[in-house]
Amino acid sequence: MHDALWAPWRLQYLQHLDDDTRSGGSGLQDFIYHCWNAPADDADNHVIIRGEHGLVMLNRHPYASGHLLVALGQAQPRLLDYSPQQRAAFWSLVEQAWSLMQEKLDPQGVNMGINEGAASGAGLPGHLHAHLVPRWQGDVNFMATVAGTRVIPASLEAMAEMYRG
Repeated sequence: MHDALWAPWRLQYLQHLDDDTRSGGSGLQDFIYHCWNAPADDADNHVIIRGEHGLVMLNRHPYASGHLLVALGQAQPRLLDYSPQQRAAFWSLVEQAWSLMQEKLDPQGVNMGINEGAASGAGLPGHLHAHLVPRWQGDVNFMATVAGTRVIPASLEAMAEMYRG
């Protein structure tokens, strides 16, 4: 008998892998912009911090539990397309997200990155955002290597509650 690994939130992602919205084609939806313009839906959209110029939210398809996205509300494809004041607001949000991650999760490390442009792997090339991924020794295991599957040990709802707590 095999043990089951339940990750029901991944089904929507897997069902739409071949969609134009995943491939970076013309149908790509700017979910960050949508979340920015729907503050009443922050809990459903897993927005953790909403500031004057941007937001911090959980990544719906995380690399690890607690994976955060940081973005300004105004969509620009490249970091240098933002004004110096907007970039300062962006980096301030990154620092707030990093501080919150340290306080709530106490990870042993953090990966931070920005994929600018489709060629770099940006899944949403029209709306620049930063990824903050908490890391622990041994958090990557054989599942990613042999099965091409990440094991995410906590639901988005549980992570949102932990960050907001």
